[in-house]
Amino acid sequence: MARAVPPTGTVAERPAAPGPERWAMLAVLCASLLLVAMDATILNVALPSLIDDLQPNALEQLWIIDIYGLVLGGLLITTGAIGDRYGRKRLFLCGIVLFGIASVVAATSTTTWQLIGGRVLLGIGGAMVMPSTLSLIRNIFTDARERTRAIGIWAAVAGAGAAIGPLVGGVLIEQFGWAAAFWVNVPVVVVTLFAGLWLLPEFKDAGHGRLDYFGAVLSVIGIVALAWGIKHVAKGTPAAEDIAALVAGVLVLALFARRQLRLPDPLLDVRLFKNRAFTAAALAILMAMLAIGAALFLVSLWLQYVHGYSPSEAGLRTLPVALAMLVGSLLAPGLMERIGVRALMALGLGGVVVGFLVLALSPEPTTYGYVAVVLVTLGLGDGLAITTASSVLVSAVPAERAGQAGAVSETNYELGVGLGVALLGSIHGAVYADRMAGQAQQARESIGGAYDLSRTEGDQVLAAARAAFDSALTTTAFVSVGIVATVTLLVVWLMPRDFTVTSSGH
Repeated sequence: MARAVPPTGTVAERPAAPGPERWAMLAVLCASLLLVAMDATILNVALPSLIDDLQPNALEQLWIIDIYGLVLGGLLITTGAIGDRYGRKRLFLCGIVLFGIASVVAATSTTTWQLIGGRVLLGIGGAMVMPSTLSLIRNIFTDARERTRAIGIWAAVAGAGAAIGPLVGGVLIEQFGWAAAFWVNVPVVVVTLFAGLWLLPEFKDAGHGRLDYFGAVLSVIGIVALAWGIKHVAKGTPAAEDIAALVAGVLVLALFARRQLRLPDPLLDVRLFKNRAFTAAALAILMAMLAIGAALFLVSLWLQYVHGYSPSEAGLRTLPVALAMLVGSLLAPGLMERIGVRALMALGLGGVVVGFLVLALSPEPTTYGYVAVVLVTLGLGDGLAITTASSVLVSAVPAERAGQAGAVSETNYELGVGLGVALLGSIHGAVYADRMAGQAQQARESIGGAYDLSRTEGDQVLAAARAAFDSALTTTAFVSVGIVATVTLLVVWLMPRDFTVTSSGH
């Protein structure tokens, strides 16, 4: 049945809808979330065909992959606040429409920069959709235990979407070309739009003050500059402007935080981070998605360039991570009640550490058997950690701040994927280039360049590139172990031992 917008000046806190109707609403939200999550990784397997068609250089290749997550992550704080003020359903539906338009722009790209522009628009649309999904779940499911189960399903879809992106992309690209990775969004957008118009309720809080436009600009500039700086500094030979961007990102975000502390109705209530559980959960999501984003990006390239699999074959071989994330996400609500939030979050992130350790210690040349074990371990760990952390974030805020909780969750989710590709992808690229010293410039830039060069120079160049890529994968895995293990210890220290998610959310 259709839903009416609640009276101005109130948060829509009415009796819960009947069970079947609530779960139908969740299905609509999850369908849109699946698209947004898939688009973070669906191009991983498309990169070789994109390189052949559009001829992007090494830097443009990285931007094609991670500009989506960086734009999305930069805007989530602002869009979460907009949803709180002007309506979460309205923001969700506008985002779905823009996502569909952006998919057409990207699918019809004839130049690298049109594709990057389409990915930017996809990021904007996704930023409007994602905080709406989690905040609407917070409002629709008023029972804490039922809400935890709904968040488990939400997290399973989000994780599975990112993980099956390479598989769906591989099948579509092999049959119809890389543009199909974007065309597939359009019919789902149409169905979700009409289902959302019919089913979803509207929630907003007209008690909020005027939107802080200057703060919104600061948040976007700060996050994008920080990510840009990390990307280029991680390559090992940063220019002065790269270091300046990194410093500027930190300073602008500090200015943003200071401004939010002084406002009576901030875009983001920075004081939420004084809550140790809230901060621990945010860090856990960031780290889990950084790990899985980087792993899927590098493993997809490894499968295609080092082992010569087709896009669909490469996508099929990344399926274990999707299934494992699904299992981990669905197991998390029950395990939270049995062993506690803190222990489960440590178990999840610990699984990620073990996964990277297996990859780091696997003998070279690395075989798929080891990689399959790595993918399963990473998937289980991510599923447990993300579901638990998302439940903590939603439980830590009152209903009228649900958009902010959603924004923090998905900012860390999408920024984690983008930073994973940028940071660990750049580290891998730097090690690869070092291993390829003495080869032609085109071969040193990327393994894709070596593959193209081998067509005229012979297989010797490609053999050297494959060995260098494999060696760089081992080094990057060791770095990942250190990063994730350090953050895991920090999360365990921050998370209160007796924290539960069965509270009312205040």
